[in-house]
This record gives sequence, structure tokens and C-alpha cells, in this order.
Amino acid sequence: MTTLSFPKTARPALALLGLGLGVAGCQPKLDAANPSPSANGLDFTSYVAVGNSLTSGYTDGGLYNEGQATSYPAILAQQFAKTGKGPANFVQPAFSSTKKDGSGYIKLQVVNGALAPVVPSAANNYLSEQLAVTGNALPGGPQLEAYSGNQPDNLGVPGISVLSSVSSLTGGLAPYGLINPFYERLLTPAEKPTKDYVTYIGQKSATFFTCWMGNNDVLAYATAGGVVQPTNPFGDLTDTTRFGIGYRAIVGTISKGGTVKGAVANIPNVTSVPYFNTVTVAAVAAAFKAANAASPGVFIQTGTAAAPVVRLATSADLLTLTAQPLVAAGAGSLPSNPVPNQYVLDATEIASVTARTTQLNNIIAKTAQRFKVPVVDANSFLTRLANSGIATNAVNNTATFASGNAFGLDGVHPSPRGYAIIANEWIRVINNYYGSTVPQVDPNLYRGVLLP
Repeated sequence: MTTLSFPKTARPALALLGLGLGVAGCQPKLDAANPSPSANGLDFTSYVAVGNSLTSGYTDGGLYNEGQATSYPAILAQQFAKTGKGPANFVQPAFSSTKKDGSGYIKLQVVNGALAPVVPSAANNYLSEQLAVTGNALPGGPQLEAYSGNQPDNLGVPGISVLSSVSSLTGGLAPYGLINPFYERLLTPAEKPTKDYVTYIGQKSATFFTCWMGNNDVLAYATAGGVVQPTNPFGDLTDTTRFGIGYRAIVGTISKGGTVKGAVANIPNVTSVPYFNTVTVAAVAAAFKAANAASPGVFIQTGTAAAPVVRLATSADLLTLTAQPLVAAGAGSLPSNPVPNQYVLDATEIASVTARTTQLNNIIAKTAQRFKVPVVDANSFLTRLANSGIATNAVNNTATFASGNAFGLDGVHPSPRGYAIIANEWIRVINNYYGSTVPQVDPNLYRGVLLP
């Protein structure tokens, strides 16, 4: 059984976890005195969402029908409709009903008497999930059931980056439609080797759009501990020149050169998510100290493959969520058995991620100004969520792993509750910029992490 266990210092009691996840039904509704819904001249009838996994509704380490149904674009479309100018039907690329669990997703299970997130695998019969995996393999993962409907309105593709969206920027690499299974399933056989993402989104005639792109241009590097695998051409931090060319092409294409109204979001501080703040250096060091009073702390490997460095971790270093099984087995307790480099984002790498995020967000801001659309400052918003939580109707939602309501079990992507909170921020920015009064949604009507 493959598991991502809670570290002992962070494992919540079952009763407390249940209280944090089960309060939605008894919370008061949002203030009924809100202004009457109005689009104020906006036309949401053909709303199109462009983006990556955060747009698709990816959560708990997978893309599946329930997650898609509670994506922030689906929530926005629902709220846009309340103005009388919304889409009659917002189409998402759902999986067939008998394969509703799509790529599969992590679930909380009781393992050895304690709650733990369990990853579907052959060893646990894939948690009895109804998967949409065909059995074939692509470079980016198992091939998924093809989507056979008309082009959807939610064009979110998990794993896609700005760099991989424009074929002319990738230096002759294999077409992305033959690499990423989440993109490959959206294309016809003839399109897979020829159609890049910018061309694909250009097929839509939107009357309003949202665009949240760029996260993977820093996230892939960060979640891999700053270790760029030779087999992943999109695993490094994207350079500013190619990012700028690609991002302008994306926004310019979906906005039809700035003639279609919409909104864009910038790149969050990826180091603020639970993936980097659940298995902490302090907690692991304390566990080692409890087992061996002479333990000096946590040994980590940094540097490069050609010149590795083993040293004691400091509070400036971050361990990944996926490091937990390794440290539970003793990795990091001795200099001869350090936590491997790919499970550590060291202080130098954090500085690189932060600096590049700032640079790319500056490009996003300038592009938004050029095409006359507002920017949802996801960087500041999600940092606030991580630092102090965001309360809705007296329920505080935080970035605490599993019990904080806002994030799913992969530690990177929001839960349905988290996506509702994010949808409200999109609505706030759209209303402020365009003078509309799209009503916000009650996030407490959406779940956090499911209990077994």
C-alpha cells in the first residue's frame, strides 16, 4: 500500500479533523443584502477559462468528475448566470460516468490505526476507483479516456506551462499533444501531433474569459526540489524572454487582440502551499531527537549531481510532503543517509523560485495592462490564506494540510472549498474593475477533505 502518512507532529485527532471538515451544513448563509446581480454590460454567455490544473479543478492529486464540477470556472459560470447574462451551459471535459474518477485521486484511509492519505496503486486495487486510464503510456503519464464532446468551455490542462503552450518556443520538442495525457485526451488523432495549446484556445469565440497560466513555469522546478530531470524539458524555471512571448500569445489569442473582456491571475508563491510546510525541518529534527538524544538534526543533500553537498538542514530549508515516508524510514538521521536532493528545496533554490515568480508576475501585470484586463493577485491572496487563513461565515479556512479545508491531499491544489474561496476573489476583482455585481458564492457549501 502506497501512502503519504501524516508526520506524527502534524497528525490531527480524528474528532478534531471531523469538526474542521464537517461544519459546512450548519453555517449561516452569506449576507442576503447584497446588491441585485448585474453584469453591467459584460457578456458572460460564452465564458471560456484558460489555464492549467488550477483551472481544470484538479485536486487530491488527480483530475476527476467531482473535482471538475467544483472547479473555480464552474463556480464562476454558475454565478455569472445569476446576472441573466451567463452561459446557458458551461461545458467541462468530464470523463464518462463509468470512469468518473479519471486519473485517480488520493483518499484518506485508516492505516495502522491512524488516518493517512493513500495514493491509488495496483497494490490497493486503485482504491476501487473507476479510472479512465487506457493502459497505454505517454511520456507525461498514463493515457486517459479521450474526451469526445464538442470543445469544452473549461480549457484547463493539468501540467501545462506557458513554455509548453507555444510550439515555436520549445525548440523542436515532440508536440505537446503527444506528451501530456490531459491535453492529448482533448484532441482528435489528427490534432495530437500538430496543434499546440495557443492554437487550440484560439478555436473558441469567447465573450468573456479568465486566464490563470504560469504556475507550472515555477512549480515543476520547486516540487522537484530544484532538481531538473534530463527527461523533463519543462522542469526548469522558465526564462523571462520565452515566458513573455508565450504569455502575450495566450492572452492575445483568447482575448482576440484585446477585443474580448476578461481577467487574468498571477502566479502564487508556491512555497506557501502545504506541500512545503507539512513535513518541517523542526518537526523531523524533534522526532530524531526523541529517538536519539545525540541527534544533531536533519541531514539533507543539496548542490548538484556532479557536486553533491551533505549538510544539516536549517529553518530556511523546506522539505517536500513526499519526503515523509523517507524520513519515517530514517532518511536524514545520518550524514550517510541524507534526505535526497529532490525532496529538499534549499534556501538558494527558494530564492530562485521567489525571484523568478516576481519577474514572471511583472510580465503578467504588463500583459494585462496591454490587453486592458484586471489581474487577480493570487500571489498575495494565497499568501494571506497561508499566513492567517480566510474566514467565511465564521469558518476559518487555512493552508494546514488535510484539516485546513482549503487544500486537497496532494498539498498543492485547492479542495472544492478552496476553489470556491478562489472563485470569490475572481468575482471581487471582476466586480471592482467592471462595475458589475456578480454575487459571490458561500464556500461553506463546498467540502474540504473527505473523511473515510
